[in-house]
Amino acid sequence: MESSDKNRFIKQHIELYGEELFLKSSLLLTDKGFSKVSKKSILSDVETNLSNHFNQESDDLNSSQVFGGGDSNADLVIIGESPGDYEVESGKPFVGASGKLLDKILKAIGFTRNQNVYLTYILKYKTLDNRDPLLSEINEFLPFLINQIEIIKPKIIVGLGKVVGKAFLNTDSKLEDMRKNIHDFNLYPLKITYCPETLLHDPSLKKFAWEDFQFIRDFIKS
Repeated sequence: MESSDKNRFIKQHIELYGEELFLKSSLLLTDKGFSKVSKKSILSDVETNLSNHFNQESDDLNSSQVFGGGDSNADLVIIGESPGDYEVESGKPFVGASGKLLDKILKAIGFTRNQNVYLTYILKYKTLDNRDPLLSEINEFLPFLINQIEIIKPKIIVGLGKVVGKAFLNTDSKLEDMRKNIHDFNLYPLKITYCPETLLHDPSLKKFAWEDFQFIRDFIKS
């Protein structure tokens, strides 16, 4: 992360969580000897602070929060735009038919959602009528997401769908164009591909998603 980006991240981190949690997570990020349990604990602290942050604004938002889940020491972080009804009901990311499809894709490349994979969203709550997130909402949640990524330190980030690609790349390009290249998000490699919901509605796109996940598998192994 470049100096200006790092300074901005530190400022956002302290504003959101306070100096105590900043110092705790900074120690974690610089000490590779910390265990998976330590990372899990830090993520739990971030989740609590996120809950407190939005509880001050709306109890409804807080009650529908889905922070994320999986391996806190994962090489692969998968990010969707926001949770839906099934996710809010279970409190877990990517469940229902789309979650089952994602599990099948992960299994095909030798992963599971609890082993070497971490699943989360840009927005941590369900939007009204499942509308696309607003830019203001994305900007409010990005510091929390960046914090998750910095704690986990994956080898690659995978963004699911055009909304996620647009948010990360600051472009309105077609998803077909976004997925052609490996991108950069805060100095982490970023791959954009189709979200499971899209694949369920248009199975003809599964072959392209499969190409992307084969690339992701090989990238992690390289």
